[in-house]
Amino acid sequence: MKTAVEELSPTRVKLTVEVPFDELRPSMDAAYKKVAQQVRVPGFRPGKVPARIIEQRFGRAVVLEETLNDAVPKLYGQAVDEVDVFPVSQPDIEVTKIEDGEQIEFTAEVDVRPSFDVPDYQGVEITVDSAEVTDADVDTQLDALRQRFATLTGVERAAAVGDYVVMDLRAEIDGENIEEQQASEVSYEVGAGSVLQGLDDALVGMSADEEKSFSTELVGGEHAGQEADVIINVKSVKEKVLPELDDEFAQLASEFDTLDELKESIREQVRRTKLIDQVVQARDKALDTLLEKIDIPIPESALKAEIDARKHNLEHQVAESGLSRDAYFRLYQTTEEERFAEFETSSARAIKVGFVLDKIVKAEELGVSEQELTNFVVRRAMEMGVQPNQLAQHLADNDQLTLAMVEIVRDKAKAVLGDAAKVVDTDGTEVDLKAIYTEINGEEAGEEPAEEAEEQKAEA
Repeated sequence: MKTAVEELSPTRVKLTVEVPFDELRPSMDAAYKKVAQQVRVPGFRPGKVPARIIEQRFGRAVVLEETLNDAVPKLYGQAVDEVDVFPVSQPDIEVTKIEDGEQIEFTAEVDVRPSFDVPDYQGVEITVDSAEVTDADVDTQLDALRQRFATLTGVERAAAVGDYVVMDLRAEIDGENIEEQQASEVSYEVGAGSVLQGLDDALVGMSADEEKSFSTELVGGEHAGQEADVIINVKSVKEKVLPELDDEFAQLASEFDTLDELKESIREQVRRTKLIDQVVQARDKALDTLLEKIDIPIPESALKAEIDARKHNLEHQVAESGLSRDAYFRLYQTTEEERFAEFETSSARAIKVGFVLDKIVKAEELGVSEQELTNFVVRRAMEMGVQPNQLAQHLADNDQLTLAMVEIVRDKAKAVLGDAAKVVDTDGTEVDLKAIYTEINGEEAGEEPAEEAEEQKAEA
């Protein structure tokens, strides 16, 4: 097989592939067998029709067509490997010459990863946040813990922001009650920001056993998007009471006997989190610094596919929310137009990041061990709340194990960038990432701290 490459643009090439007929023999044998199974010839059992009879009765063109359908995709893959291009789209293939018994020729136009060089990333200077733990950091965590153990106490006054109310809700359109828009004994924090516009304003100042109505746009159900009158009936008003910060609280909220012991534990937890964040920041910022130095053209087909995938995911999220489109975007304090514009930018960056990390993976000869793949599946299964063997089977059944391995080696490439950088914190103190790995894990491997930090970010 002989392959020639023509660069049509920095992101698109044309392959011209010439293949001697002898290399088609396995596909041609398979084609005869396939045609023999499909045709019916008197005197021969299905699948037992000789090749010469098939050609006599149905013509050699039928066999050649089946041969090329089987062979060309495989030959295209071989050609791609031989000329060292990295396709990012499906090829446009055209068979341009068939010399029966001699050779065939076909062309394949395909978008490819553009050619570029990765700048030297050794010693890149990066600044990350300080890992110093302040009293304010500890107080913030203590306050969050107190919120978890807060109690609600009934009050004989009007509701204010931060109070909780128990209420009944119903909606009417033109005086007609909407059955699907009714709810009883709903507990709600005033000021929490309901997607039902006007609810918080209506609740402020209401007392138990009071009723009030307000006009708003319904956000879900059959009448989503329609204007309706919502009637609120407040059953009770409660205020949140936080527990006192003392030894008794420490015993209630933790395994410690004293508040000082609890504070010390929190201080250590905060320090651990800040150290992990330093690892994540170092890797992300090292990658960002590298991206700023490289101008990489993005293949249009890859960009369109990435944007379309994100739009499809957004549509799924909106449908799953049960909200109207307006209410959904209002909930996340954005607009559809803003999200689409964000997709344009984030998709281009994601593709560029993939190109750069893949280059580093190849240059550093990074791979994935069986144990690393197992660890990846276990972590993802925990995040998704499923059994690891179920997720592993799902990945295998849907040909997604390769994607998982790509994600793993790209994370390794980011670790390479972080480890190669010269990292200092905002106080000017040098940060030793390997020392952080040892402190966090008791080992030198650098992947785990970043993974733990990403999980913490997701939970936040």
